[in-house]
Amino acid sequence: MSLTNASPADAARAAKSASHVLATLSAEARNDALTAIHAGLTAARDEILAANARDLELARQAAADGKLSASLVSRLDLGKTGKWEDMLKGIWDVRDLEDPVGRVTLRTKLDDGLELERVTCPIGVLLIIFEARPEVIANIAALAVKSGNAAILKGGKESTESFVAISTAISNALSQTQVPNDAIQLVTTRESIPQLLALDRDIDLVIPRGSNELVRYIKENTKIPVLGHADGLCSIYLAASADAKLAADVVVDAKTSYPAACNSVETLLVQESALTTVFPAVASALAAKGVELRCDAASKAALSPEITTNIKDATAKDYDTEFLSLTLAVKTVPDLSAAIAHINTHGSHHTEAILTADQAEAERFMSAVDASGAYWNASTRFADGMRYGFGTEVGISTNKIHSRGPVGLEGLMIYKYKIRGQGHVSAVYGEGEGKKRFKHERLAI
Repeated sequence: MSLTNASPADAARAAKSASHVLATLSAEARNDALTAIHAGLTAARDEILAANARDLELARQAAADGKLSASLVSRLDLGKTGKWEDMLKGIWDVRDLEDPVGRVTLRTKLDDGLELERVTCPIGVLLIIFEARPEVIANIAALAVKSGNAAILKGGKESTESFVAISTAISNALSQTQVPNDAIQLVTTRESIPQLLALDRDIDLVIPRGSNELVRYIKENTKIPVLGHADGLCSIYLAASADAKLAADVVVDAKTSYPAACNSVETLLVQESALTTVFPAVASALAAKGVELRCDAASKAALSPEITTNIKDATAKDYDTEFLSLTLAVKTVPDLSAAIAHINTHGSHHTEAILTADQAEAERFMSAVDASGAYWNASTRFADGMRYGFGTEVGISTNKIHSRGPVGLEGLMIYKYKIRGQGHVSAVYGEGEGKKRFKHERLAI
């Protein structure tokens, strides 16, 4: 990994060249590089956390001055309980996954002596642009190396010292391996972003991780395919048949375990017939955790006076807002169909959940909502690469093509078709007189 001072064009060309080497390395060589990265980060822990503390001090001051959001400060904190350990564990988890490169997914006998194979291969060069979240560097470096992809990373200025410290440790580690130094690069200047976004000949995929504004800016300013999501506007539908304790536990976890995360719930849709039965227990549990409820008239009227201090009247805008804080919009809906319609109109295609005792209702919900994740009686916070068993993730995609949901190794692979023949030519095949027909026999993989 290098802290590159090269021009964006030179950095991209170097990454492209390195990607061709990285794609041909053995699984053992790539795994050895991950072992080295883990050891290097472990050895540099004190220096990295000290650099992160300096970033945090400046970020908290900026937040106090109204120049930075509290959610961004929360994402920046690498010393938060379990965060450092999770980052390192993610590297081990990725290393121990099955090698994704060169897997045969299709074999077809086109004719005698003429066989077709479809095999997995790396995408090429990834450009990852992100804000805060210093652990992203380690996550992406691990996934990129394991999947045989080169990566150029550009972090936000609020995390510069953390990024540099982590990158230095990774760079030192990779220098002892077969992975080319230019395969993973960190770009530190903001001015490089528009230039990198123009390099569609050398960069194959852009993955933004950050605010809505960042993602939208990138999507509007590049010809390179973009994989990511602009909003994490997740909803939970509370049906009348739901168990009150189950519902309270799930909604509280989805809202309060990490409010600044993109998989935190932002809207609670309450079935009208649940307003006086299940909903009060859920609202009380949320109030006990300090959650502010933005309620419509019907849901507000259903609540007892002791929690009204945590309630405000909802506006139409609240149902389109990713709060990233201890704020939750509440809306009353008559039935499942109305809940699905609301989600498909206002949602961001991220993760949606239903709380119900009715399996048929749950299955209908999970089939009908337009989202990368649909859950039954489970918190939206499960939308995570580590929790899915992917080791870690480069981000969560709400795209309708290629990868969707948490993007791990599989999402960083594409296909290559290989044909092995014995001097075969295409002109002899066809439907006319004297033409040969293809056999198209499926072969075992």
